[in-house]
Amino acid sequence: MELPNRDSPHLHLVVATQEELLAQQHHNSSEWRDALTLDAYLRREEYLIRQNLTKDGGLTPWMLVYEPPEGGPRQVVCGCESIKKKALHAKEGRVTDVVAHGVASVFCSPAYRGKGYAGRMISEVGKRLKTWQIGQSEHATFSVLYSDIGKTFYAAHGWKPFPSSHIALPPKSTEEQDRASVNLIQDHDVAERCSVDEKLMRQRLAESTSASPRTAVALIPDLATLQWHAAREDFVHHELHPNQSALQSRGAMTDLAQGAQRVWCLWTHVWTQGDAPNILYILRIVAEDEGHSEMVQSIARLLVAAQNEAKAFGMDVVQMWNPSEATVAAARSIMPEVEVVQREKDSITSLRWYGEGSEEDVDWLCNEKYGWC
Repeated sequence: MELPNRDSPHLHLVVATQEELLAQQHHNSSEWRDALTLDAYLRREEYLIRQNLTKDGGLTPWMLVYEPPEGGPRQVVCGCESIKKKALHAKEGRVTDVVAHGVASVFCSPAYRGKGYAGRMISEVGKRLKTWQIGQSEHATFSVLYSDIGKTFYAAHGWKPFPSSHIALPPKSTEEQDRASVNLIQDHDVAERCSVDEKLMRQRLAESTSASPRTAVALIPDLATLQWHAAREDFVHHELHPNQSALQSRGAMTDLAQGAQRVWCLWTHVWTQGDAPNILYILRIVAEDEGHSEMVQSIARLLVAAQNEAKAFGMDVVQMWNPSEATVAAARSIMPEVEVVQREKDSITSLRWYGEGSEEDVDWLCNEKYGWC
């Protein structure tokens, strides 16, 4: 079917039917299923939409469709998804709970690329998300996405690129005595870690804005978000390694010296395809006392634990997004040649602002891998 130009009144943004979503997943599977078969990829997507983060309307499948003026079935041109997320907004020391949306799975069939359809869709999605799933008198505060096509396209449609850096460490096995001060985080530990993390995040957002004219926002690393990452990696691990035992750890935690102040990290395993590396991503690093004198050494122990985990499960690299100065110092204490890589194309963290003022006055704090969707 020949389609009209991108400005046609016969192109509409709609919430996809289940049949349209399934068809779109068939189309985009070759690019996003990674190491999974088509059947396994479709089952993974069906499984993930039943998770607490995404079920009951938490995930919305959007499609740009062509509806022929003479009637007949509509034709899907391109699609994406949005996930409703809990977030925090801080201004002048006051922290409030707000709604944000994560945009993901933007896909246009090759036959329709280069014609402006994806731009039309993402522009309309950006506008719709301001009031999507929110009361009539309110609106979302921001939306985020993670661009794998550089910084230009989404910036032209309202999403400002934010710093997108990472550090990487190789997998490594260490002696047993080197692991003694680190405890692995299990599934039953994650809820408490998320609760403590959120309390600390609220405090630090208030502190960071109390004497600053700038606005700060952050996605909340809540239990539903971390369980979504865990469900994704568990499904893929079982499909690829059905005879191996289930994943046992979700991260690592250590006590800081001289007291009960703790530092911990949460991670996820990502298996890819072809020449792309399998990556153990550190989703989040948290310290109860960021100014502690043993901070760098404690983070270093966690990074070593992550290297051990990566080695045990055949990961090619450990990666941490937008690392703090302490995390970079910890990594370099392990491997002095570690560099902070500034990404220019892949996983460009981008934010669209719906709140008061300009996005130029907004700081996106805790911009780590846990927010990816």
